[in-house]
Amino acid sequence: MADPVLTFSNVSKSFKEIRALEEVNFSINQGEFLALIGPSGCGKSTVLRLASGLDKQTTGEIDILTKKVGYVFQDPTLFPWRTVRKNVELLAELENYDKETIYKKTEEILSLVGLTEFENHYPIALSGGMKMRASLARSLLLDPELFLFDEPFGALDLITRGRLNLELMQLYVKKKFTSMFVTHSVEEGIFLSSRVIVFSGRPGKIKGEFKIPFEYPRDPKIKFSSAFGKLSLEISKVLEENS
Repeated sequence: MADPVLTFSNVSKSFKEIRALEEVNFSINQGEFLALIGPSGCGKSTVLRLASGLDKQTTGEIDILTKKVGYVFQDPTLFPWRTVRKNVELLAELENYDKETIYKKTEEILSLVGLTEFENHYPIALSGGMKMRASLARSLLLDPELFLFDEPFGALDLITRGRLNLELMQLYVKKKFTSMFVTHSVEEGIFLSSRVIVFSGRPGKIKGEFKIPFEYPRDPKIKFSSAFGKLSLEISKVLEENS
């Protein structure tokens, strides 16, 4: 079995009087795609912030074996005065990559996410889905060994969300980056991930863990299978009982 890239051991987090997380224990192995599902305010995004080092746990231990962490937020956070290419190149510039390397890697990543034709456009000209692709490309450029996704598709319409789910899954198959993906959608969590963890309402505790049995790459039609439906019902039941 691959070595754990990230391990939470009895991790709790409080914000003054608010207990956000309580005794959270899990690990994520190299190359695994882990989905975190739970009700609003249960601490899923807090888990990502702790994993990335943006926040500090109150108690417990967090062990992470890499400093190469990519983070895709709910909002694409693109700078309106920079073109798509310049937005994608930003983090690499801040890391002092040489210009030739940045140019070549940006060409590759823009092609991967389907934005080559829009590289000279500004964010105002992009759809919501295109903006999220640009945000994803910006993080991909640094070749992260751990990828954190904080409900990146939650604000998109159903059709665009489904399309980006498929594109992200295909990117994962190509790149095999270790991923942790926060979502409210059971369907999305099952389709994308190799394992689903279900959190309770605040304070967030792990109440269920499900191995996803479907092989990659996955066809969206799998969502209509009896096995997918049965797993969705099982996860939804745990979610409802602990919300």
